[in-house]
Amino acid sequence: MYIISNLVKNTIPNYLSSLPIPDTFGGWFQLGVRDWIALLPPTIAVGGISYVSYQTIKKSREAGQINPSIRKDINKVVDFIDIEDITEKAVLCRCWRSKNWPYCDGAHGLLNKITGDNTGPVVVRHKEKETK
Repeated sequence: MYIISNLVKNTIPNYLSSLPIPDTFGGWFQLGVRDWIALLPPTIAVGGISYVSYQTIKKSREAGQINPSIRKDINKVVDFIDIEDITEKAVLCRCWRSKNWPYCDGAHGLLNKITGDNTGPVVVRHKEKETK
């Protein structure tokens, strides 16, 4: 624990205070090549942390969206399937990832693994009427 404590309390502050950061805007133009090289590691670290943070936020927003790609050019996706058009049964997609929309192609399996969800298809079928 001493190593982490020393790193946070002493090493990093000493390193940052030794960086050639000018006091004025014009001072940036007076920095030499060695000064710019000294500024590269913290600049790369901040850029890397920013990029990873951006990708994480972007991915979380995409994961929260139900419909990632199906008919995005219209305000609301609505499909009508007449029961007469269904022979025995129809398996309909509920995860919005099917390449054969509105029918299920099993794409929910991968989505469930990624998100920990349990989404499955809707099965519409003709039910035989009971005869008495």
